[in-house]
Amino acid sequence: MLSRERLLLLTRRQLFGRAAVGIGTAALAALLKPELLAAAPVGKSHFPARAKRVIYLFMHGGPSQLELFDHKPDLKKRHGEELPDSVRRGRRLTTMTSSQKAFPVVSSFSGFTRRGRSGAWVSDLLPRLGEVVDDLCIIRSLHTEAINHDPAVTFLQTGHQQPGRPSMGSWITYGLGSENRDLPGFVVLLSRGSAARPGDPLQARLWGSGFLPSSYQGVGFRSSGDPVLYLSNPPGLPRAGRRHQLDTLQQLNRKHYDAMLDPEIQTRIAQYEMAYRMQASVPELTNLDRESARTFELYGPQARIPGTFAANCLLARRLAERDVRFIQLYHRGWDQHYNLPSDLRLQCQDIDQPCAALLKDLKQRGLLDDTLLVWGGEFGRTTYSQGKLEPSNFGRDHHGACFTMWLAGGGIKPGLVYGETDDYCYNVVKDPVHVHDLNATLLHCLGIDHTKLIYRFQGRDYRLTDVHGEVVQPILA
Repeated sequence: MLSRERLLLLTRRQLFGRAAVGIGTAALAALLKPELLAAAPVGKSHFPARAKRVIYLFMHGGPSQLELFDHKPDLKKRHGEELPDSVRRGRRLTTMTSSQKAFPVVSSFSGFTRRGRSGAWVSDLLPRLGEVVDDLCIIRSLHTEAINHDPAVTFLQTGHQQPGRPSMGSWITYGLGSENRDLPGFVVLLSRGSAARPGDPLQARLWGSGFLPSSYQGVGFRSSGDPVLYLSNPPGLPRAGRRHQLDTLQQLNRKHYDAMLDPEIQTRIAQYEMAYRMQASVPELTNLDRESARTFELYGPQARIPGTFAANCLLARRLAERDVRFIQLYHRGWDQHYNLPSDLRLQCQDIDQPCAALLKDLKQRGLLDDTLLVWGGEFGRTTYSQGKLEPSNFGRDHHGACFTMWLAGGGIKPGLVYGETDDYCYNVVKDPVHVHDLNATLLHCLGIDHTKLIYRFQGRDYRLTDVHGEVVQPILA
């Protein structure tokens, strides 16, 4: 029985192992003879890339496009009026507003100013971003299929509303590999916003590898204690002792691999070695003592407080300098169903200066040309008020039919406003950009043909853009 079972495992493991494009072999070769692979990526691009890495600034909760980037001055004349049925077009509503008897239009409480040579309208809540608007490509015509947070975030980050698919960072590091042997190719940084409304939960599967090898999952950095769990050796265990322990464990894992031919065993070996190297590289990375006073002045006073959005933006620049492939920042607190005027101000104060500082910092260091910056949330907000519209207070519900994101850097045309929404900021009327189109475009900037970045799982070929997506050519530099 044992012999028969082993033969069955051999047949199955060999099939999967050899179909995995040599990932396990590459990992083992990097351990046995590092100079052969050095900083070379596991994969390669399909065509010349403009961007080498991505910094994704995710505003979790759905920031209001009406108050930030999609200026609709005529709504002031319609403030308080009922949203016409012809505009709503029978679109699906969330359970939070579907039973409302009235849908009063709400104009933006924030002022807008034309900024830069491009003359793009930017909210007065974002004065620092207004200073760098000529480096941004503002897309006003994003639309998605999901209207609730978890499926919407999952859709944007994995290409599917249901859990289980690899995240974008995992797809990209799987396709291109990492250029730094001593740090993970995919790093995640979390911050909590200043809004009074608590942030919705973020599931770790949003930076998971799904059915891809587990070495491609995102590594979350913490703001207190060790930046990564179990980074420090236990008391009494010197670094030499840890090295001896890992060498012994590696020998056992190799014997296990010879018996089972499971590629995940090779992944485990590689991850143990990465963790050992991170014991030296991560403390150096997260130590900001060598940053100048001028740098902290650029990012703002919050940059000195670990775990804030400003501190994470500064850390993102340091990760970009070290050629980390995908850097994901999540900032929570943008779900303004009520208290929008007060909460949105607080959220913008959190992110305005750090976002502009990150862009300026990358640019002055010569990193913006090959770093792709992405800013946005999972959807936008409704033009009508959720609940009672009060003179100085209101909220907006989720809205997936149109929302705004901006891109900057590697391969993206600067100083551009792309796409239009109707007079009510309720529907896209020109140059629609679907979630799959956005993701196809981001991959294109990295030199990846989104139709060719494929992984076969359970008899089916999968990709980040599923069976959809077109590259948005007009926004490419």
